[in-house]
Amino acid sequence: MFKSAVTMMIPLLFASVGGLFPVLAGTLNIALEGLLLAGAFSSLAVYYATGSVFSAITAGIITGTALSALHAFAVFKLRANLFISALAVNLFSSGLCVVFSDKLFGTRGVVVSENVTGLQKWYVIAGIITLAVSWLAIYKTPFGYRLRACEKDVCALVSLGIRPQAYQTTALLISGFLCGIGGSFLSLNLGAFVPGMSAGKGWIALAVIFLGGRNPLGVLFAAFIFSLAEAFSNYSQGFMSLPADFLLAFPYITALIALIFISIFPRRGTN
Repeated sequence: MFKSAVTMMIPLLFASVGGLFPVLAGTLNIALEGLLLAGAFSSLAVYYATGSVFSAITAGIITGTALSALHAFAVFKLRANLFISALAVNLFSSGLCVVFSDKLFGTRGVVVSENVTGLQKWYVIAGIITLAVSWLAIYKTPFGYRLRACEKDVCALVSLGIRPQAYQTTALLISGFLCGIGGSFLSLNLGAFVPGMSAGKGWIALAVIFLGGRNPLGVLFAAFIFSLAEAFSNYSQGFMSLPADFLLAFPYITALIALIFISIFPRRGTN
């Protein structure tokens, strides 16, 4: 169950760390779900065509970053609502994957390819490196200071001649970049693309960010807790007599309880 939890944690961790940057910049990115799904499909499609893992992961990264760039353009240049634009990305990704699946593979359902073995170790290493680099970038570089100032004191940045939108756009691009990596693991590790295979991980990633205290190390801990809950829900179906629907919903119930928890206790601490 522990090994299964680590496997499930990988895409959630990349999505959570990616989503952390926009949160710190004051631009909550709720398009993580769509970014994961688009990255998963493009990675599998490229791997199916080329047989190259590097090309497949690169395709996922490009897809996630491109969708994030489109989202940033709509928000900062076209003045679209931040949340409506992100929801549009989620819906667009879901529909686009089905359309391309039909055109490229002749099916709107499952697209099967050969799964890539031995990926988990390398993704775990990449995840640890990502956490370390993210922590350094956020807390030990001028970029990180200015990024966090976008949420706390925009006027101070403007008075220094710094454009907050540049940092907010960069934060959105980082989230797309990392979601593309996380999405690539979803499909390459399974050896198939399944419509909706992100299965709410993008939404749970938002809970992970806040439960982890908006800190890379806290995000790691929270992501593992949620992944352990998902692994337990799968494992427990074999020996618990509870309804299967309840067991399958257990990770989402955990996310709901966590959101209630983090919304209540900070408020109590300020009274």
